[in-house]
Amino acid sequence: MELVKAFFIAASGIRAQSERIRIVSENLANAGSTANTPGGDPYRRKTISFRSHFDTELGANTVKLLPVTKDPAPFSLQYDPNHPGANADGYVALPNVNAIIEMMDLREAQRTYEANLAVMEMSKEMAGRTIELLRG
Repeated sequence: MELVKAFFIAASGIRAQSERIRIVSENLANAGSTANTPGGDPYRRKTISFRSHFDTELGANTVKLLPVTKDPAPFSLQYDPNHPGANADGYVALPNVNAIIEMMDLREAQRTYEANLAVMEMSKEMAGRTIELLRG
């Protein structure tokens, strides 16, 4: 039974990190997305959070995804009066996405995903060995 718990706990971690990787990828893909209307807002960075959640059916803590939120950090401005999104002063608001931070988040999410995958693989292997012992 404990192997099943480990499998489900790791699976919840994999789901959480998969969603995190998706959000980071979306942020990176939109890092240069500015407004097309004068004075409009560019793409706003998305963030995702998790929390521990006690699964009563499983009898163990799992990872629960919280709603995706938008980063309230201010936009930086770049002078480009010919840009269609430039404000009255000629400045264009740029997305609040920092590629270095996104890449660090991506690397951490990837490593955490891989760690959870290793737990699932080990649980599967241990269950298989247990079945072999019971047959023997």
